[in-house]
Amino acid sequence: MKLGFNMGYAPPGTNPLELVAMAQEAERLGFDSAWAAEAWGTDAVTVLAWVAAATEKLRIGSAIMQIPGRTPANTAMTAMTLDLMSGGRFVLGLGTSGPQVVEGWHGQPWGKPLTKTREYVEIVRAALRRDTVEHHGEHYRIPYDGPGATGLGKPLKIMARPLRPDIPIWLAAIGPKNVELAAEIADGWMPIFFDPERFDEVFKPHLGAARDGFEIAPTVHVLVGDDVEALRDSLKPMLALYVGGMGAKGKNFYNSLFRRYGYEREADEIQELFLGGKQREAAAAVPDEFVDRVALVGPKERIRDRLDAYRDAGVTTLLAGTPQVDALRVLADLV
Repeated sequence: MKLGFNMGYAPPGTNPLELVAMAQEAERLGFDSAWAAEAWGTDAVTVLAWVAAATEKLRIGSAIMQIPGRTPANTAMTAMTLDLMSGGRFVLGLGTSGPQVVEGWHGQPWGKPLTKTREYVEIVRAALRRDTVEHHGEHYRIPYDGPGATGLGKPLKIMARPLRPDIPIWLAAIGPKNVELAAEIADGWMPIFFDPERFDEVFKPHLGAARDGFEIAPTVHVLVGDDVEALRDSLKPMLALYVGGMGAKGKNFYNSLFRRYGYEREADEIQELFLGGKQREAAAAVPDEFVDRVALVGPKERIRDRLDAYRDAGVTTLLAGTPQVDALRVLADLV
């Protein structure tokens, strides 16, 4: 099992340079990769370019670049450029985000995310192979021939020559159909809030199409310290935000995952509280057991005992999300 450092995105009021410094320490400790995210704040690409310039061996990956935020052609150009300038170290992690972000921030229709993702990956792969890109799908038409088209567009191939035409593409997914799609068309899968002891029941049935070498790379929040209760409590507001507030009722994928793990009653309670403006109460309603299942919290010995569950679940790369340099050091020593 390899280690990755998931830098996430810079919290409000902070500078991504702090994350870059931690990525440099992760490289010194022997981590395999560092990953940047984006929501509606700092973007992933700029941070990854900086990390690539500040490191030598570390693979760099997007976890994730948002599909609605870029055309597939632009994503292919960006992936090719990052891969060229990093010497072949880039992994393209993609995801759709949720309807609130897709429509509320990017101004794009939510539509049919599975179909859109399939078309998107097809176009990116074709562009990286330097095929002449021509696509006539439900979501993307290249050359564009819809309303307002001039009729002057013609199929093109990417001008530069990619260092690697087969840059790995990993997909973020937690819903059953999304996981199946990742196994079918991607080189890796990036789940969040991954319970390794429920893997066989919740996720494994949907990964049957995965090819040899398919990567399973969950993002796992890691906090090291002696006060386990305090560490758990520090993660609960974030978990309540996802389970309770990242989407409307019936359109919250994290809430649905929470239910599939067996927390139906708690899922309802957290969502009602959060959407009712009672965020503190929502956080308090997150079970301690759930935090322990999807995160690594506590002293070194407690984390060591828990890591075997991730290995047994077939995790190939554990993406550690943490603000603590000490957590990176503990993981490097254990793994």
